[in-house]
Amino acid sequence: MMKLFDAHCHLQDPRILSKTPQLIKTAQEAGVVFFAVNGVSEQDWPLVREMSETHPSVIPCFGLHPWNWDLSTCRFVAERSPNWFKTLKQYFDATPSAAVGEIGVDKGSQGRKIDFSEQVEVLRQQLELAKELNKPASVHCVRAFGDLLQLMKSIGPFPAGVILHSYLGSAEMVPEFSKLGAYFSFSGFLMSLKANKAKKMLKMVSSDRILLETDAPDALPKSNIDSLFFIDGDTSLPEDLHGQTTPPSTSGSSLDASVLPKETLNHPANICSVLDYVASMLGISKEELAELSYQNAARLFSYEGLGPPMLICEKVFLSTKGRLN
Repeated sequence: MMKLFDAHCHLQDPRILSKTPQLIKTAQEAGVVFFAVNGVSEQDWPLVREMSETHPSVIPCFGLHPWNWDLSTCRFVAERSPNWFKTLKQYFDATPSAAVGEIGVDKGSQGRKIDFSEQVEVLRQQLELAKELNKPASVHCVRAFGDLLQLMKSIGPFPAGVILHSYLGSAEMVPEFSKLGAYFSFSGFLMSLKANKAKKMLKMVSSDRILLETDAPDALPKSNIDSLFFIDGDTSLPEDLHGQTTPPSTSGSSLDASVLPKETLNHPANICSVLDYVASMLGISKEELAELSYQNAARLFSYEGLGPPMLICEKVFLSTKGRLN
């Protein structure tokens, strides 16, 4: 069985939190060995840490996102507490296995609601912390790649790596980001690009810097509906898809997920669909892409404080799944 590494997801998201144990189990059965679970605010950092303590396959990441979807539990950058940075550093002191993320800058429809200079300053602090701690950082960027590049140049390079999560920037910027230590992580959002643009950009990414992710519960791949995993109890699903938590053994639909409501939740096992799409764009086999993206992520997340849990989890995976080969 192929080993997969979800380089960026949000299994602590309140929309799916109660179902996380089953989601992890199903994704592991599909080949996912590790999940880099990214916190986004002071309010959900405890959930991420607790999840990593309960599930050895979860790599905790702590960061302050420029904005978030759930104001009942998460603050915008503009509403961060006066002690947010001190609290963040305390989480890293107490959780040696943690990486940095999700952090970033955003000039999109949500980001425009937040003062951009504040976003940049908060990101700067967190990138400097990642460099100081020698840990990788997972970065969100929407319509601000030029700003991000300039900021990274002023702080970098980043020997421990910076993950440009759900990367949708230009092909031309790939070499510049790579020089600074960037890795490029691709999710179902890639399918929103025109195929020729996606292919051109992917071809610019060095094979030792490509990662795969789900960004679950967001970024549902626009794949054939019958190839997807859905989340039990997702009320946005049409009635005929209720109960389809795993792909059916035979395909009966020619529709892709673009016909589904935007609110449809993404299952972490759908990294398999991301794998299929990216491999087809690159013109390589799924097996080759799974191996190289897994090794890239394993190398990126092999910093001090994380080694033993990763080795233990992989050994467990191989002992239980290796028999299926």
